[in-house]
Amino acid sequence: MSIQTLEFAEPFFTVRLITDETHHLVRGKTIVLNLSDDPIRIREQKLAHLQSVVVADVELEDVAHAVVIERFADHADDDELFTKVKEIWPSAFEVRQEERLRGVSHYMSPKVWIGNLGLTMYHSGSVPLKVGLHQDHAFCPVPGFREVHTQIVGFGVMQQCREKDVSTLYLEEPMAPGTTHRPMYDEHGNYPWHQFETITPSIFMAVEMLPEGATPPA
Repeated sequence: MSIQTLEFAEPFFTVRLITDETHHLVRGKTIVLNLSDDPIRIREQKLAHLQSVVVADVELEDVAHAVVIERFADHADDDELFTKVKEIWPSAFEVRQEERLRGVSHYMSPKVWIGNLGLTMYHSGSVPLKVGLHQDHAFCPVPGFREVHTQIVGFGVMQQCREKDVSTLYLEEPMAPGTTHRPMYDEHGNYPWHQFETITPSIFMAVEMLPEGATPPA
């Protein structure tokens, strides 16, 4: 049993990784994302694998493996929050050097790896964002890479397309604070062309899960 506090989203949010806790009491509005195949019990409700919700002042039961994000609703002025974020987090292009990110108002926190689990926060600062459709994750050459995104602040959509062209859109999921889109990978870890697009400037968390045999990138 453990509750591990992660520093990657400080000073803006408190993120904790909870493992094998029979009971965990939440104070104030908090996002909880279930990473386990086993459901989390929240009073009469059950939270399934890779589902997330906003909870407040309630006890979580049977928490095998979960991430909780505290203080996400504590910022009175989103614009002020985003200004401070951009003073601390570098641009995603600066860190990742992907051409699709050049000139895009997209910023990222440090990335933390806990075993095969990678967590990063991203701030998307423009509307539209135009971060670029992609389907490959080159840093993980082992088949079976899994990734989902959880909305923290603001609103957006996760888009899936038939081709590398937004006009071929076939599925779009709204993203509000506390939302995690449904997994879009197949059983072999293959992805459609996809991207996050803003409705408002926003912050989301990327959750990366490496398959067995893969190692976190340096």
